Amino acid sequence: MDKVILIMKQHFSYFLWRSFLLLPFFFVGSLSAATLNVYTYSSFTSDWGPGPKLKKAFEEECACELKYISSDDGVSLLNRLRLEGKNTQADVVVGLDDALMTETRSLGLVQPHGLALADLKLKPELNWQAADFVPFDLGYFAFVYDAQKTQPVSSMAELLTSDARIIYQDPRTSTPGQGLLIWMQAIYGEQADQAWQKMRQRTVTVTKGWSEAYNLFLQGEADYVLSYSSSPAYHLIAEQSDRYTAALFSEGHARQVEVAALVQSSKQLELGQKFLTFLLSEKAQQIIAVNNWMLPAREGVELPEAFSQLIQPEAIGFTPEAIHQQRQAWIRAWRTAVSR
Repeated sequence: MDKVILIMKQHFSYFLWRSFLLLPFFFVGSLSAATLNVYTYSSFTSDWGPGPKLKKAFEEECACELKYISSDDGVSLLNRLRLEGKNTQADVVVGLDDALMTETRSLGLVQPHGLALADLKLKPELNWQAADFVPFDLGYFAFVYDAQKTQPVSSMAELLTSDARIIYQDPRTSTPGQGLLIWMQAIYGEQADQAWQKMRQRTVTVTKGWSEAYNLFLQGEADYVLSYSSSPAYHLIAEQSDRYTAALFSEGHARQVEVAALVQSSKQLELGQKFLTFLLSEKAQQIIAVNNWMLPAREGVELPEAFSQLIQPEAIGFTPEAIHQQRQAWIRAWRTAVSR
């Protein structure tokens, strides 16, 4: 009997010893399983975009893996989330904008972020109240031109009656393209279709996303490209060149606020909240400003001197709710006008 008890004790001791040896592997496995899937647009995740630097900085804080899954542009993100529904891989979406918030919300694609907005130190001018989206940068749509080749225009009306060659983005797939849609509507209202017909005569091509449009412009394919008032900061800082600048329009400029949110079906809520909070940290906001070439959403972020040389547009446009109500009608009107 004693021999049996001794053998049982030996087996039990061996079992405990093996268990303790395996414990570190269980812990490593559970840590490596903490992955946050982030849907965003392709220029955000490119080598020159803010994505890689943000990934490195966040992973150092969270002991997790940040995985990007990219689409061409912001509107494409919404279209993808809509199609995937509850089967989406996304935990967080980064790169929608304020013009798409109401539609995204109405489709049930996002959930409350649960963050205290007062702690995020957002710019007062944003007057941010949304319980589901957080802003991570902002900018003003503008037409960028090469000052060594092109004499600038000072209004949309002057641009449309000039002989300039223009490239812009499709409003059905791109947030800048959608921004131009809003911009034209804010200036021309019921006469927007006539303005689009004039734009068609100046248009070289309409691209799916921003990157393609801007690259074609840099290759000399157009005199003006639809971009942002902050885009010249890239050339000033990265290239030490003031060759490219944005035209300031007397009618005003449509403003864009880019946003991030927790996807409705996500199971990584705590990690997602940490990432949203991280996006508004001073460190992340500095990375975004000089890699996404947009203006910070956080108050008091120190920026390079080049940002003080940018044009200072006057904002015009509509509320997110008004855009949601009219967006499809405006797209149909645009398609009709440019196809004539």
